[in-house]
Amino acid sequence: MDRNAGEGSTEDDTRQEPEPIRTLIVDDHALFRRGLEMVLAAEPDIELVGEASDGQEAVLRAGESLPDVILMDIRMPRSSGIEACRALKELVPSAKIVMLTISDEEEDLFEAIRAGASGYLLKDIPLDEVADTVRAVNGGQSLINPSMAGKLLTEFAALARREQEEEPPQQVPAPRLTEREIQVLRLVARGMNNRDIAKELFISENTVKNHVRNILEKLQIHSRMEAVMVAVREKLIEFG
Repeated sequence: MDRNAGEGSTEDDTRQEPEPIRTLIVDDHALFRRGLEMVLAAEPDIELVGEASDGQEAVLRAGESLPDVILMDIRMPRSSGIEACRALKELVPSAKIVMLTISDEEEDLFEAIRAGASGYLLKDIPLDEVADTVRAVNGGQSLINPSMAGKLLTEFAALARREQEEEPPQQVPAPRLTEREIQVLRLVARGMNNRDIAKELFISENTVKNHVRNILEKLQIHSRMEAVMVAVREKLIEFG
């Protein structure tokens, strides 16, 4: 009998640790980049794989490092964060992009979401919350500053009205969402994360995840913010 087989070997005892979240920081202010780096470097489950000072450099660095999450400013020289976001979604579609900006302009917010961003946060976010943001977005959540959620809905509503005026009505039936799915979608539209939605509706967080997955499949889209856009256009949710 192999004595080693019954005794705890290193291979048997070593638990498979999850891979760290590969993160790229993009901002034209070196001091702000340093601050983010210092905070994230202290997190054992987050690995900094690079930094860039503008949109063009971000695309280059992302192609080399293949990050899981990209924290990116909007207003940058040479190529803006919005332009870079579009290019990055083509180059590394699996990467989750969070706009971290001082801009609270509705147009920037809306264009960021349309470009494929998974989050939009203002730079007044406490630095100690950035790591949780990286984890949440990497886990599939879409994040938006609560103060910006109302602006996003206003912009979606305006878009829906413009599309209605410019395009003839289509005969394609709107996708059917259950009453519970519509409740979840309304809370997503308010910028709430899965945990807060679960508390609001008195259901488990896993149930919320399943509802969101079903909503995305029914609407045939890939992100929570896209779901809100479609829901507004198809009048699946209304504004109070």
